[in-house]
Amino acid sequence: MEKTVIEVQQGDITKVAVDAIVNAANNSLLGGGGVDGAIHRAGGPDILEECRQIRARQGGCPTGEAVITTAGRLPAKYVIHTVGPIWDGGQKGEPGLLASCYRNSLKLAQEHGVQSIAFPNISTGVYGYPKDKAAKVAVETVKSYLQEQATSIKQVVFVCFDEENYELYQRLLQG
Repeated sequence: MEKTVIEVQQGDITKVAVDAIVNAANNSLLGGGGVDGAIHRAGGPDILEECRQIRARQGGCPTGEAVITTAGRLPAKYVIHTVGPIWDGGQKGEPGLLASCYRNSLKLAQEHGVQSIAFPNISTGVYGYPKDKAAKVAVETVKSYLQEQATSIKQVVFVCFDEENYELYQRLLQG
């Protein structure tokens, strides 16, 4: 079995050429700030339209869950929308919910034959999740998922918008 490559890069996730990019969405799936807004703006109205259809079917997306749509005008084929937890001190199940975001996104990617996937730093923006703790959950969850599952995924990219996250992920991936 070919080993999946896990890498980190700093930049704009809407410009990364992979099969699927992950969107740090909110429960409404209707776009928002941060990476969510950037993905909706760059991908165009098709993404929002599919999100509306998902909402009509199931009423949004619960925290820790994930849904998949077209990528519209983005270089990717799919956008996997996952809803990260809002940080509230870490005693309200936030690490488990954040891990679920990564696991459920990888599971959806797998079901759609995705070979390459890019993740943003889920929950570390306006949701206030401490960047170091979020990075640790992200890297550990992705590594354990890839070890436990036979997968079509050959490449996982953590795309960090800021220098601080980039350095955190680099340290974790070298360790």
